[in-house]
Amino acid sequence: MFKLCINPSNKKGHINPELQGHFSEHLGRGIYEGLFVGENSDIKNENGMRSDVLEALKEIKVPVLRWPGGCFADEYHWKDGIGPKEGRKKMINTHWGGVVEDNSFGTHEFFELCKQLGCKTYVNGNVGSGTVQEMQEWVEYMTFEGVSPMADLRKSHGREEAWDVDFFGVGNENWGCGGNMPPEYYAGLYRRYQTYVRDYRPGKHINKVACGANADDYSWTEGVMSTCFKAPANVHGFMDGISLHYYTVPQNWEHKGSATDFDEKEWYQTLSKTLFMETLIKNHQAVMDRYDKEKKVGIIVDEWGTWYDVEPGTNPGFLYQQNTVRDALVAGINLNVFNKHCDRVIMANIAQMINVLQSVILTDKDKMVKTPTYHVFNMYKHHQDAELLESFIETKEIGLVDEYKVPNLTESVSLGKDGKVHATVTNLSASESYEIGLSLTDTEIKSIRGEIVGGEIHLHNTFEDPEKVTVKTFDDIKTTGKSEAVLTIPASSVLHLEIEI
Repeated sequence: MFKLCINPSNKKGHINPELQGHFSEHLGRGIYEGLFVGENSDIKNENGMRSDVLEALKEIKVPVLRWPGGCFADEYHWKDGIGPKEGRKKMINTHWGGVVEDNSFGTHEFFELCKQLGCKTYVNGNVGSGTVQEMQEWVEYMTFEGVSPMADLRKSHGREEAWDVDFFGVGNENWGCGGNMPPEYYAGLYRRYQTYVRDYRPGKHINKVACGANADDYSWTEGVMSTCFKAPANVHGFMDGISLHYYTVPQNWEHKGSATDFDEKEWYQTLSKTLFMETLIKNHQAVMDRYDKEKKVGIIVDEWGTWYDVEPGTNPGFLYQQNTVRDALVAGINLNVFNKHCDRVIMANIAQMINVLQSVILTDKDKMVKTPTYHVFNMYKHHQDAELLESFIETKEIGLVDEYKVPNLTESVSLGKDGKVHATVTNLSASESYEIGLSLTDTEIKSIRGEIVGGEIHLHNTFEDPEKVTVKTFDDIKTTGKSEAVLTIPASSVLHLEIEI
């Protein structure tokens, strides 16, 4: 038996809802067909936004959406995406598939989407090929309420009120597709560009996000932090957050591996690489702590998820992949890690929302399917805006190759806004179930119920069979005392326990 110990009286930090954020780039069928079908589509929509997809996304309480990229952000010129659609400029999406981008989804459409979702907004600006003036004018267009050229332009396009921009990214992956810059050079540009990301309205602060590292490039974090914290500087380097990008790639970037055709060795290799996220957070935080001991600057993991070879017969530039129980485990592991580090990680955005990489939803014309990853998010929504509780779970190492051994279990626990304790546990074993002894310190368990996502490791939902992997009631729980219970978690599963105290 493996012990899971929870101390409800010891709160360790606040879990921002934004830890369960999402990302949607102008890439493949992520926005067009996935989220936006246009007002004249035969598919049911509201102001062009696909109704069945939006209803599903509202169920998981999407807290924030990042847009328009990604690599696309640093070649996106926002004025091409405003005004009457028939007059908007067309361009070739050189990063993703070489297809024509007609800019029918632009600034107004993004804010309409977020209004329908009821979520916060995260806009990514163009540093790689854009100017300071372009960025300043976009912020003015979106957020200024008085008389100005950009506010007047917005009003001429039918929007009288300014919008709220909750987060603004100053560039994206500027170490790579965003300009191939060294960190100190980017940081100098960041200091300049962010100056013009102004808070035009009292009480409406725009959280500024600096471009952070690619995976374990700690020298990038060092270079950006050291440059931004040089005098003259404000108390936290002109930034509210710095990003981190890390994808779980089972094999290597040339041959990533199949989304559905894998063996147990690759299963454990994938989960081991996912667990590297915790090492990344700890090490980047150690660099940040030298400049920001009070943790005023948050880590924003605004691109994470699995990246496999595309599905056979699809456009390689569209990054369309299936989603199995393995992806459910990747989601559960990452979300547990983010919860555990909520003192420094303030937002995370899975890549991506629809039809791209580790999607929560797949679509095919008028059909829609919720992926195993979707169902994990639906269980974890109880952690949103909750208080992280002290918890510990006993584990053992499992796996087939020493290099990729993993703990058999991971967990995180919170006290929800509903007053209940919510524990999420992942079983990383491909074949073995485990008995868990649950105990709460000095706290009586009034009732406990569970729900679970999992099954055979290759299981996935298709348009023909959309309910193969879904959330199921979990009844294998027995209370053994006032503060104790015993349960058995099946192999390859993600479990949510709701404990009334």
